[in-house]
Amino acid sequence: MFDIACIGILTADCIAKTVDKIPEAGKLGLIDSLKLYTGGCALNASIDLAKLGAEVALLGMVGNDGFGSFMVGELKKYRVDTKGLKMSDYTGSSASVVLVNKEGERSFIHTLGANAIFTDSDVDFSVIEQANIVFVAGTMLMPNFDGEPCARVLKKCKEMGKITVLDSAWDDRGRWMDVLAPCMPYIDYFIPSVEEAQMFAGCDDVAKMADCFFDRGVKHVVIKVGKDGCYVRDTKNSQGITLPTYEKIKPVDTTGAGDSFCSGFLYGLANSMTIEEAAALGNAVGTHCIMEVGASTGIKPYEEIKKFMEANPL
Repeated sequence: MFDIACIGILTADCIAKTVDKIPEAGKLGLIDSLKLYTGGCALNASIDLAKLGAEVALLGMVGNDGFGSFMVGELKKYRVDTKGLKMSDYTGSSASVVLVNKEGERSFIHTLGANAIFTDSDVDFSVIEQANIVFVAGTMLMPNFDGEPCARVLKKCKEMGKITVLDSAWDDRGRWMDVLAPCMPYIDYFIPSVEEAQMFAGCDDVAKMADCFFDRGVKHVVIKVGKDGCYVRDTKNSQGITLPTYEKIKPVDTTGAGDSFCSGFLYGLANSMTIEEAAALGNAVGTHCIMEVGASTGIKPYEEIKKFMEANPL
């Protein structure tokens, strides 16, 4: 049995640090380091969850190439189940070049790769059957899975009695609610970033954003609000609250911070925490992510995160 099955994008991240300007064409610019890491919302979350101590399965697609082999090897190292992971001979793996500046903020150059052809027929429901929670990560970056195919998967998951959770990514093509709307009646917990939530809901107030999502059928809403923590609202009739995070800790690298928040939140749900307790854990796990370079490097076992929270009360 698995605590969580993650469905979504896998990406190889080449992280360049420190990059404060791009060289002119034909010129060379020196940086401090260039390293290869695992990335992509679903892959990040699955490794983070495994490091926290959860039993995790990952469903998605990579190319039959060096990047794909690297990602599969890393997943196996952390004992993430890969039975539901497909390998394509027709397209390469997804990959990103991540440019990190001296403030720790990052910019991405990205190719969708195999994530672009993954669709609902690639989902192995024998893996889903063994999980208590199903987490869809990377919505808006999977052209053949987003929208109706994703809705079909979520609907079947609900029919199977699973708890469903969905996180989104930035939509460079501006489709937003047109893509997400079919999925929303089948989402138990929706956990977008505040920037994405603004685009989905078409407003700037987090309470109104949450109202929009509840009206579309979502059961519970958590909105990541960056250095301010997260906005949590259990139902439309309940009072929303903003849970602060550890803003005094200076970020080394913010790559994967949102995914690590999701991982902490999911670990909390899997261990019978309330939505507020799970979100507070998400803040703490996200903080550990930004302490080191790489999407999952800084994540510690749950007991260590718990001690950190006890030693640093908010």
